[in-house]
Amino acid sequence: MRIETTGIEVIADADRKGRPSSLFWPWFAANISVFGISYGSFILGFGISFAQATVVAVAGSILSFLLVGIIALAGKRGSAPTLTLSRAAFGLRGNLVPGVVSYLLLIGWEIVLVSLATLATDTVIRQLGWSGGNTALIVAFLVVIAVVVGAGILGFDMIMRVQAVLTIVLGVVTIGYVALTIDRIDLTALSELPTGSWEAVLGAFMLVMTALGLGWVNAAADYSRYLPRSASSGGVVFWTTFGAALAPVVLMIYGILLVGSDPGLTDGIAADPIGTLATLLPTWYLIPFVLVAVGGLASGAVLDIYSSGLTLLAVGLRVPRWVAAAIDGVLMIIGTIVLVWFADDFLGPFMGFLITLGVPIAAWAGLFIADLILRRRDYDVASLFDARGVYGAVNWTNVIGMLALTAIGWGLVTSSVQGLTWQGYLFEPLGLDVDTWGFSGVGVAVALVGGFLIGLANRGRIRRQELATADGAAVRP
Repeated sequence: MRIETTGIEVIADADRKGRPSSLFWPWFAANISVFGISYGSFILGFGISFAQATVVAVAGSILSFLLVGIIALAGKRGSAPTLTLSRAAFGLRGNLVPGVVSYLLLIGWEIVLVSLATLATDTVIRQLGWSGGNTALIVAFLVVIAVVVGAGILGFDMIMRVQAVLTIVLGVVTIGYVALTIDRIDLTALSELPTGSWEAVLGAFMLVMTALGLGWVNAAADYSRYLPRSASSGGVVFWTTFGAALAPVVLMIYGILLVGSDPGLTDGIAADPIGTLATLLPTWYLIPFVLVAVGGLASGAVLDIYSSGLTLLAVGLRVPRWVAAAIDGVLMIIGTIVLVWFADDFLGPFMGFLITLGVPIAAWAGLFIADLILRRRDYDVASLFDARGVYGAVNWTNVIGMLALTAIGWGLVTSSVQGLTWQGYLFEPLGLDVDTWGFSGVGVAVALVGGFLIGLANRGRIRRQELATADGAAVRP
């Protein structure tokens, strides 16, 4: 129950602990939310068949979380948060660009998850015949906020303990949900789903990539940074990837089965994803269901608020870690109020949020992974906090590369959300049919691959950094 005082500084050898297998618990708990079942509706919304949707769910989940597993290696090697280690790739001041994007992404996910928990609780209360309206919404909202902000302020040890318990509880109740709704699966209806074009399959695949792994890459090292540097690198990648991908694969496939059997669920899921799933349950199971639904969403939000607090420190705010988490909590409250009480629906803003921030974070992930792969030595600790060190103030190659890829990526995605309809401006100049390519998410793929290729161009720079570190010279590269 003690508040963690460690901020973005490198973890001392005496404080490093645990094994790679311990990473399974936080990542599994954060991704077992029944919200994953709703992705079945989102995937089928691209007009693809059951087989295509299943391949998309499995491949998109595993590949996207493999990126998280690879970036988690940086935490073991550098014993610092993700956006602190990002300074090696972008320079101390240049890191402000990915830092701002990362912060907006994490805050956005906190708002999404807390909003879903609030809406789901209200729906279940109405189904039970209890009073609904604003009173139920406000009570649910306050309870979820208290759990998320409280755990975020307390920090790492509390989060790891809570996530281990939630993993077991959430897993059991989710299995119960499947058992109670499996009779609704209609194999005939599933076999009649139309086969979609490859552009539609790509769109569904990039949606899964963006909503899952690419939503977590900027937090990957935050939970591996306490591991001893002697810990198995393969173990870090495996347990992070396996823990994070296992539940989404199962939940998305089951969601595809449910929605493919009953397309009438689609409209309800667009407005209230989890509350609509609750309508399929007998009354006696509604309370366990809402508890596990809220618990799963809160579990993900807890990891987000912890990482967003660290990111806020990494971009230069000089306050204790718990104060940064509290600031995030305030922004999360404001954003949730807007989404729950004033937005017309959930799905539109959610999709717009995913694709808009998915492009720059994909570019960052490609650049960061290339930088990590090229490094033969551990990070130079002093240079992570000093612009005069070997990482310098700004790596213009990566900063300009990220900005350019973001501009290109936004030109290759589209959104119908008010205020984001300007996206997709490159389709016409390139002679591509926007109706065919508009929702393919190709801009995210271009940003990810392009970032990795640009990052490889830093090979010479990184070699000079490592030579200077070996010689004990704190010089600019």
